[in-house]
Amino acid sequence: MVIFISVKELSKLQTMYEVILYYHFHEIVSPEEFCKAHKAKCKELGLKGRIYISEEGLNGTASGSSEQIEAYKQYVWALPGFDQTEFKQESYDEVPFAKLICKVRKEIVSLHVDGVDPKEGGRHLKPHEWRAVLESDEEHVIIDVRNNYESKVGHFKGAIKPDVKNFYEFPDWLKTAGIPKDKKVLMYCTGGIRCEKFSVLMKKEGWEDVNQLHGGILNYAYKEGGEHFKGKCFVFDDRLVVPVNPNDLAPIAHCEITGKPADSYINCANMECNKLFICTEEGAQLMEGCCSEECKKSEYRRPFNPGHAFQPFRKWYNYFDEDFKERNKEWINKAEAEEPNGCLS
Repeated sequence: MVIFISVKELSKLQTMYEVILYYHFHEIVSPEEFCKAHKAKCKELGLKGRIYISEEGLNGTASGSSEQIEAYKQYVWALPGFDQTEFKQESYDEVPFAKLICKVRKEIVSLHVDGVDPKEGGRHLKPHEWRAVLESDEEHVIIDVRNNYESKVGHFKGAIKPDVKNFYEFPDWLKTAGIPKDKKVLMYCTGGIRCEKFSVLMKKEGWEDVNQLHGGILNYAYKEGGEHFKGKCFVFDDRLVVPVNPNDLAPIAHCEITGKPADSYINCANMECNKLFICTEEGAQLMEGCCSEECKKSEYRRPFNPGHAFQPFRKWYNYFDEDFKERNKEWINKAEAEEPNGCLS
C-alpha cells in the first residue's frame, strides 16, 4: 500500500518546537528597564511565552524553534548574575502559547510574605537523592507545593495535597496543617520555584529538616523516569498536562460530568463562569463545553466547537459589552493581575 502525503503535511510532521521552563533569583536593580530590553530581545528572536520579572529575579516559560531557544538561553546566560540559570527543556509538536507576555511583577512567584530569601531555603535533593529517600525506611512527610487543580491530576504517592487555589494561600494553610516539626520534610512543585520560597517559610516557622526536589517534577521525570509519581503534571501553557512516568499514563482524576477517568482540563463555555474543570470528550459534547446545566442555559455561553473543546480560552470577558466590563472592572483587573496564579514553575 502506498501512502501519499503532501509537502505541507510532511513539513508539519518534521517540525518540532522546544518548550523551556526556568527561573533564577538575582537582584534586578531596574526591573522596568530590564523588562523592556528582555521583551525586545524575545520579540527579535520570535519567541512566545510568559515571562515575569521583578527585583528578585526572572521566572519564565517560553517556546520556539531549537535555534530560537538556544539563542535565548545564551542571551540569558550572558546577563550579569544569570549565568547559572537552569532550563528544563522538552520538545513539542507546536508552540503552546498564543503570544509573548513579558511583564514586571512585585514577585516572580507570589507568596505575599516579606523577608523570604531563597538563600535561606531547604536542602536541594537531586532526583536520584529524592528517589532514594522515597525508597528508604526513613520517616518523612511529602508536601505538594502546588494548587489543588494541579495535584488533582498528578502527584507523588503519599503526598499531602493542600486544598488551595493560589500559592499565596500556603502560609495560612501551614498554620493548621498539623505537621510535626521534628519530621523530615520533602517538598516539590512543577519546576522548583515555589519550593524555593515555601522552604524558607517552613524553616522560619521551626521545621529544621526541610528538603526540596531540585528542578521539580519535570526534572525528576527526565532524570528518574517519574518513578513513584501518579498521573500527569499540570503546566501553565496550552498543553495543560504532560506525562511524567511513561510506564504509568493512566488518569488518576475523573471527569466531572461523566465520572469516567480523565486528566484533560477545559474552561466552561459559560463565559461568566469560565471554570477550569476536568472533562472527557464525551462529557464535553454532552454538556456542550459547560460545567453544569445552569451554565448550559446561560446567555453568555460560547458556541461549542468539539474540535477545540480542550483548547484554553483566553480573555473570555472580551466577548461581553462595555457595560459588563464596567460592572466587573475590579474582578477583571484582579484576574489579569494574578493569571496564572503567579506560578509558572
